Amino acid sequence: MHLIVGLGNPGDKYRNNRHNIGFLAVDAIARRHGFPAFREKFQGLISEGTIDGEKVLLLKPQTYMNSSGDSVQKVTTFYKLGPADVSVLYDEIDLAPGKTRVKVGGGNGGHNGLRSIDPQIGLGYRRVRLGVGHPGHKDLVMPHVLGDFSKAEQQAWLIPLLDAIADNAVMIVKGDDNGLMNKLAIAVQGDGAERTQRPETADPTRKKAPAQSHIRAARPTAPQAKVPETGPMADMLKKLFKKD
Repeated sequence: MHLIVGLGNPGDKYRNNRHNIGFLAVDAIARRHGFPAFREKFQGLISEGTIDGEKVLLLKPQTYMNSSGDSVQKVTTFYKLGPADVSVLYDEIDLAPGKTRVKVGGGNGGHNGLRSIDPQIGLGYRRVRLGVGHPGHKDLVMPHVLGDFSKAEQQAWLIPLLDAIADNAVMIVKGDDNGLMNKLAIAVQGDGAERTQRPETADPTRKKAPAQSHIRAARPTAPQAKVPETGPMADMLKKLFKKD
């Protein structure tokens, strides 16, 4: 049996926060693999199902982020699970939005959820770090992670990332860390084969138009002056350019 924990804060107020990407990922897994409705137990919301024939527990601690370990510890104790049987999905500000890193063990990186989990179950669990980006200054970190994902973020990388996590959840269960990272990277960034080609670049033999600056491209094209073919002006131009 494998326990997949998504970290976040409970309640509608925090539902779409960047800090709740762990909850969102676990919800995506539950939907994709037909898990039953979450039930309240172990100071969290828990659901039990199977992924590719493997028994899996999904957990969303309801203790608020800073006490996540209380819920995780209760589940691991009840089901007699060791750190190697646990994977934790959480937000990581030190990764660019949509980037993912997976590893077993390591430090908490200042994340309060991990800081609560580490002393209660040990360090040897899998950490699935889901990048949400850094706001640029430490004073802005709290409003950044407790802020909602924008519509642009959702379309650009969040929805593809959550879909890919759900599609490839078996890799979390089986510990295929490199395979999981590759799949998630392809889903968010595209690899050429999976990206939909734009009409103007669908033909590889088609030449691209010269690049223009944004200002030049925005300017209206001036109409080309018509050269007179008869009359005094035409005669003058012919003499000037020595045309017959």
